[in-house]
Amino acid sequence: MTRAVPENPIILIPARLAATRLPGKPLAQIAGMPMIVHVWRRAVAAEVGPVVVACGDRAIADAVEAAGGRAVMTGAGHPTGSDRIHEAIARLDPGRTFDAVINVQGDLPLLDPAAVRVAVAGLADPETDIATLAAVIEDEARLAETSVNKVVAGFADPTRPARALYFSKAVVPWGAGPHYEHIGLYAYRRDALERFVRLPRGVLEQRERLEQLRALEAGMRISVSLIEADRLGVQVDTPADLERARLLFRQAH
Repeated sequence: MTRAVPENPIILIPARLAATRLPGKPLAQIAGMPMIVHVWRRAVAAEVGPVVVACGDRAIADAVEAAGGRAVMTGAGHPTGSDRIHEAIARLDPGRTFDAVINVQGDLPLLDPAAVRVAVAGLADPETDIATLAAVIEDEARLAETSVNKVVAGFADPTRPARALYFSKAVVPWGAGPHYEHIGLYAYRRDALERFVRLPRGVLEQRERLEQLRALEAGMRISVSLIEADRLGVQVDTPADLERARLLFRQAH
């Protein structure tokens, strides 16, 4: 049976206070507002469906609701954001009204809303289980950083999605040509998300510490679309990232 293009997506933003490098980061203030609220507002501006923050902590839900947003509480101990949004969608939509789940990370306060729409468009191919994003790595120093996750995909036409063949913290592929940074924003078909969280952790997933390899090892198809790097803004993982985000907000306003 041919799979239909998802028609009723929902955006879920997983968030928790426990973070090794920047504890409490969803509530970190940027331009007088908690970071998670900035992310929620940008996800709403994408206009692809309802937006709900999936919270591991009551304080995050309180901040989102105080700003007029919607939040759902989940268990505090989920190992990944995928597990958290899986619990959230089961709580929110037991009747399976939503046929796609968009996972927007809660540490992207400068995310271009258009980037969310690009990820969702990647599910137009009926063979695609999961759609995600990447950007060309222009800075040689960033290419060498193991904190920058790389995706291998053969973009015959950079304006069209390509199939993800591998993800790594290493510099891959070998040889002359562009390298691509994986941007961890995912659009899942509902059935693909449910399959993914039931899979055992893969051998390569554990070695590279990249959960998307679990899907590839199981034969799932991940589609990658290229966007400009500045559409991501800055992903806030460290105190230095937070200061950079604050600076960019001051410069923009």
